[in-house]
Amino acid sequence: MQIKPLPFSFPKGNAKLGKDTLSFSLPAGHSCPFAKSCQTCADKITGRIKDGKHAKFRCFSATAEAAFKNVRDNRWKNWELVKTSLKNGTLAQALAHAIKPNTKFVRIHIGGDFFSQAYFDAWLKTAGLRPDVIFYAYTKSIKFWVKRKKDIPINFRLIASLGGTHDLLAKAHHLPTVQVIFHPKEAPLPIDHDDSLARSPIRANFALLIHGCQKKGYQAAAALATLKSENIPFGYPHKKAA
Repeated sequence: MQIKPLPFSFPKGNAKLGKDTLSFSLPAGHSCPFAKSCQTCADKITGRIKDGKHAKFRCFSATAEAAFKNVRDNRWKNWELVKTSLKNGTLAQALAHAIKPNTKFVRIHIGGDFFSQAYFDAWLKTAGLRPDVIFYAYTKSIKFWVKRKKDIPINFRLIASLGGTHDLLAKAHHLPTVQVIFHPKEAPLPIDHDDSLARSPIRANFALLIHGCQKKGYQAAAALATLKSENIPFGYPHKKAA
């Protein structure tokens, strides 16, 4: 059956990801059923931020949606297309078709997460249809991963994002993990600044430094101030002047 092309948004990489990388996102928080320490949502219409009751820091992607209506609109459009295609059983083919030729990497979910087993499975199938592309994702939807642990394609690289409701499951299954830290001294782990560790074929634990816009009064906001005062790079890599 021929799949009708769908207008999914697959923006090119930025200063962090590089131009050989496409990304795919859904509305942050709204599509993250197992988020906890980073649970943040931007209202679909107004963009107003709402923090989860267990939030320790704000999700960078949610704050981007709050700040930029076009980002928010594109992610909600993706989600509607995803849900329709899931019902039709055509999502994997539609996603595979939408990824441009000569794409090297696809980061699944700068914003959002795998919100159901069927959706997770569709991405596994997409990776199978596009063996020329490396797919990778940070995820708190660990139970969907564990259920398909033996079926993960070689070009599909997952990292269990700690700070959700299924951290113990990640540790029980010895999955590679990533954790957000407020200062390099917090954890004796390598810090990934450009997703090179996230998409590496070598599966190992690492950390991400807190970044983005943090709410005044949060410990995360104070941590950002400390990083700045100590000239510690965080967020996007800084290019040296020529």
